[in-house]
Amino acid sequence: MELPLTYTLVTPAVVTSPKVCRDFVRYTLETLGLGGLADTAALCTSELVTNVHRHAEGDVHLRAAVEATHVRVAVYDGSTRLPSPRRASVGDDGGRGLFLVTALSDGCGVTPTEQGKGVWFQLNVPPQDAGSRRRR
Repeated sequence: MELPLTYTLVTPAVVTSPKVCRDFVRYTLETLGLGGLADTAALCTSELVTNVHRHAEGDVHLRAAVEATHVRVAVYDGSTRLPSPRRASVGDDGGRGLFLVTALSDGCGVTPTEQGKGVWFQLNVPPQDAGSRRRR
């Protein structure tokens, strides 16, 4: 298997989109032998896709890029409005997603595009997994 590998998924920004995208990323990483990253990647993906559903425009365009040393998942939408973390109160049912992505990932950011923006996170592949992936 030659790296890098790129996987894409497009889904409408509806209430079920976070689960569809979360399952897609989890299955992809587990299939590639990166199950140790699957739960964190699925949670971060779900948070970013939920933001598109709640605050952005257009379809969700998900891109997962798998390299020998890291996995990067980007969620693109049609809004130019940049995400901004907010302080959630104890009783709020939202407002913690970007904080979770920042805390759980090895890097994250926003990339403006001609059609809107991409919000991404990166998870580093543990050295033992990176070595075994190169030998496949």
